[in-house]
Amino acid sequence: MRKIYNPALFILICLALLCLAAPSYSADADSHIARIQKAYEGIKDLRGSFSQKSVIRDLNKTETYKGEFFIKPPLRMKWAYKGKAAQDLFINNDTVLIYKKGDNQAYKSRFDKATYGQTPVALLSGFGNIREEFTVSGKGDALTLKPKKPIGNVTSIKITVADEDFPIRAFVITDSYANTVEIELRDMQINTGLKDSLFDLTLPKGVNIFEQ
Repeated sequence: MRKIYNPALFILICLALLCLAAPSYSADADSHIARIQKAYEGIKDLRGSFSQKSVIRDLNKTETYKGEFFIKPPLRMKWAYKGKAAQDLFINNDTVLIYKKGDNQAYKSRFDKATYGQTPVALLSGFGNIREEFTVSGKGDALTLKPKKPIGNVTSIKITVADEDFPIRAFVITDSYANTVEIELRDMQINTGLKDSLFDLTLPKGVNIFEQ
């Protein structure tokens, strides 16, 4: 992943924020991470809406997106972008599919740790490596995660925690080019009984599929 402002590829990094477990170096960080971990342990499925703002420094450009997301641990996900950039991102176990509706095209690739390395999304299958991957600090309602080893071009992930059933309100990812992506989560619903069929990779007839 060369630039994190690509909305569909970028979201692969964001997804793992929903299952954080990490070391901390302050009482605030320790408390927040404990709450996040405890909340996630009881999640069988999760849905909500999101807004995203991507600031691309070298192009002096800001892009905004809205949509919905659906997650069924450990590795079933759908992020549906609406509006002019309408596209769906699916992860279903070992397959990643990005369906660009306006272009009538889809991009399909295999999801595995060998492909994505130790990116955060690869950690959705377990929490074991988080302690090795990030340095975490916290103050007030904010957590800052800094990768100990390169994860694409990501330099930091800042999380805003919430005093709600689902304790993540928003997060900001910054890359080495000084680009930022801000995601705000809304209308969170936990354990609503999402069907496995929601994550099926069946596409309409006539869609051009490119294997990557």
